[in-house]
Amino acid sequence: MKSPLLSVALKTAAEAVATVLAGRTPDALLAGIEPALRPAVLDLVFPTLRDYGRGDFLLGRLLEKPLKDKPARALLLIALERLERRPEEAHTLVDQAVTAAAKPFKGLANAVLRNFLRRRDELLAAADADAVARWRHPHWWLEKLRTAYPDRWQDIAAAGNTHPPMCLRLNRRRPPVDMLAGRLLGDTALLLDRPAPVERLPGFREGRVSVQDWGAQQAAVLLDARDGMRVLDACAAPGGKTAHLLERAELDLTALELDPQRARRVAANLDRLGLRANLQVGDARRPGDGWDGKAFDRILADLPCSASGVARRHPDIKWLRRAADVAAFAQTQAAILAALWPLLAPGGKMLYCTCSVFPEENGGQLHAFAARHPDARRLPTGGADPELQLLPAATHDGFYYALLEKVP
Repeated sequence: MKSPLLSVALKTAAEAVATVLAGRTPDALLAGIEPALRPAVLDLVFPTLRDYGRGDFLLGRLLEKPLKDKPARALLLIALERLERRPEEAHTLVDQAVTAAAKPFKGLANAVLRNFLRRRDELLAAADADAVARWRHPHWWLEKLRTAYPDRWQDIAAAGNTHPPMCLRLNRRRPPVDMLAGRLLGDTALLLDRPAPVERLPGFREGRVSVQDWGAQQAAVLLDARDGMRVLDACAAPGGKTAHLLERAELDLTALELDPQRARRVAANLDRLGLRANLQVGDARRPGDGWDGKAFDRILADLPCSASGVARRHPDIKWLRRAADVAAFAQTQAAILAALWPLLAPGGKMLYCTCSVFPEENGGQLHAFAARHPDARRLPTGGADPELQLLPAATHDGFYYALLEKVP
């Protein structure tokens, strides 16, 4: 990367990180970045947000008083993360960070970053001794992991700080693509050797492949919807699971989505793949509003959650979520499950899934639901345990699945 481009990327990345410091997601800002600058900016933003707990700790040791200006603070967080990750770039990075800083903060940026370089070993050792700085997750999040997974919480936290894998779903209704290097996981999941921009994927525009994590692809497999069945995808956006179901079987499928803009994303995904569904905008807590009264053979309940299993893809989640949010999501999930169950035909199956690793949203939710509904029978999900909890790993993100059958 040429130096002038680095200063521009630093300034743009600082705007995105400052958005998170202000309590908002940076998605809209990142989506508007010009294509030529986008890779460089993302390479600064995502590692910084994944490592925010560490950067915040280091910055606290380097500043004499809190820095209230959010863009200036964001720029220093980005530069510190980059200096730790790429120490060989120190001279160029300090120079370009000072160039990118607003005029009142140029001297501060220069002093803080050079002080870090002088005290690097001391500061990094102190960061490694602090739980939030070492594991790069909020304290409450780490406590939940420790409680739920006493023998594995460190591995889960470490995996959540890595660059996520890129997996494709091969469309069985279209000709195969032979130009992709990767490893097959099952019959439709291809784990790429190297991530690539979506627009450069051979066969993407033609609907021959879609980007979908292997863990997410288990939903269509476990639901086992077959030709001719009536299926409800209760929280459909962005449409990956909807499309996968339709690629596997000829279905009468209704896709329900609360947000009109996200519903348009479902429609766009289906159009690219040449698939059709009855797309409805509505609230899964009141799915009967547009229901024709005919029961569904299968229901996919992919419900709103903390997204704690996919935080490495959306690292702002770790710092925007609060502990109370998990309980709030659990309440919403319980309300949606109660509303969906009457729509399921006797003998039909409902798959409950989240992209969470927190038990309150997963096993705890399903145990409580089964206790309230004696006509709900837990079915196996491929192993000895009737529920499947995938934890973030090198090949997939974190997901939870539980399959319920309505006893006639």
